[in-house]
Amino acid sequence: LCGSLVRVVVSIPSSNHITQQSLSMTLYDTGTPVHLPRRRNAAVSTFLVGCAVLMMLSLMPFPSDAFPVGRGVFPLSTGHTASSLPMSTAASPTATESTNYDVVKVDLTDGRDYPIYIGTSYTDEQITNMLTSHIHGSKTLIITNDRIAPMYLDKYANLLGQKENDKEVFTLVLPDGEEHKSMEILQRILDKALEEKLDRKCTFVALGGGVIGDMVGFAAAIYQRGVNFIQIPTTVMAMVDSSVGGKTGVNHPLGKNMIGAFHQPQCVFIDTDSLSTLPDRELQSGIAEIIKYGLIRDADLFEWLEDNMDKLLARDPLATRYAIQRSCQNKAEVVKADEKEAGLRATLNLGHTFGHAIESGSGYGTWLHGEAVAIGTAMAATMSAELGWIDADLVKRTYRLLEKANLPVELPVESPMDRETFLDYMAADKKVANGQLRLILLKGALGNCVFTGDFDQDAMIKTIDEFVAECGRPKA
Repeated sequence: LCGSLVRVVVSIPSSNHITQQSLSMTLYDTGTPVHLPRRRNAAVSTFLVGCAVLMMLSLMPFPSDAFPVGRGVFPLSTGHTASSLPMSTAASPTATESTNYDVVKVDLTDGRDYPIYIGTSYTDEQITNMLTSHIHGSKTLIITNDRIAPMYLDKYANLLGQKENDKEVFTLVLPDGEEHKSMEILQRILDKALEEKLDRKCTFVALGGGVIGDMVGFAAAIYQRGVNFIQIPTTVMAMVDSSVGGKTGVNHPLGKNMIGAFHQPQCVFIDTDSLSTLPDRELQSGIAEIIKYGLIRDADLFEWLEDNMDKLLARDPLATRYAIQRSCQNKAEVVKADEKEAGLRATLNLGHTFGHAIESGSGYGTWLHGEAVAIGTAMAATMSAELGWIDADLVKRTYRLLEKANLPVELPVESPMDRETFLDYMAADKKVANGQLRLILLKGALGNCVFTGDFDQDAMIKTIDEFVAECGRPKA
């Protein structure tokens, strides 16, 4: 009987190996839980048979590289076999890779679904086939920055420009840095496209971090009223957050990312090997966004990070691939439910309202985005506790994990930030509605948050005052 049951389950297609769970998250100020259903199994019988097999397997030794399933992580939607992922309690990932890449699918309406390829040790043939399958015209413009260009531009230009691909490839190198995420630099992309007479069938390729991805995506959104583009992120920040979901734009002197559009890519191609050249500071900056997912919706990921942060900082391949994959799963499911940020997607901005104010008020380029978000996350946790919405232990765990990732949790004494600066920039935040500031704050157990304007303003002011108390003083 056991053998028969096992054979039945093994014969079920991998797309049906899905655990039925639901995510409950409280949004706005109604206090009403919003349930996002997970994908269901192909049939109830499959579920029952699976339960029977699991009961039998529970009596057997089980490897430590099973999938950890948390309240905020969703099974892969993939046309490719996914590798095993390490348990949060495992000392180290020990999964045996059956493939060198996984695929997370971003499900959207009107046939706009697209894949996120996440892998390592890609062959030239894999890279060429994956990317060209999403390039439908004959002309491609690869845009990167002057730091990434010497390392990767020729590789991708040569692969895409091979004679058999019948693609004409153009390249453009822009200056690196958040301070260059501006309308002036964006104009260079549009100038290049027009100079090369690129038509509406062309494809822009963003090769770089979040700044390049955001600018190229925005240029693609407005060039000839919209052309296709592909994301090839080279930083953790871009891999786990900015490259997925179609948010594009540039900064304005009066606010970060205030000029932009929603424009989804054709695909996101992640090669974790490119992280080998990423400076430690940028690696740590990206980890801030991974921590965010754990705080707002994925408690198991947060706990895994508490146990495995050293591996991430050491660039352990399996730990890195797992953290990126799980983050993309979280992001993809949120984007599916709320593409244009009407409510749920706003929760992905935990710490960002404070963080964007820090970036803008300190001068673009002073802080990396993840560093400012880390301080903003510490502020959001502090304010949540001040409101009585979370306990002191969760605040301590938040601070401890951010510090373990070598991220800042306070402003330096030489910071120009003060209460007025915070409030001025926060008043121009994109989440302000009808003049009311809305924040993402933690509420309840780990993995839960609210997006609300119904909070005690005094708690916000007290939090800001606490964080700027030492600012503006001469550095000792």
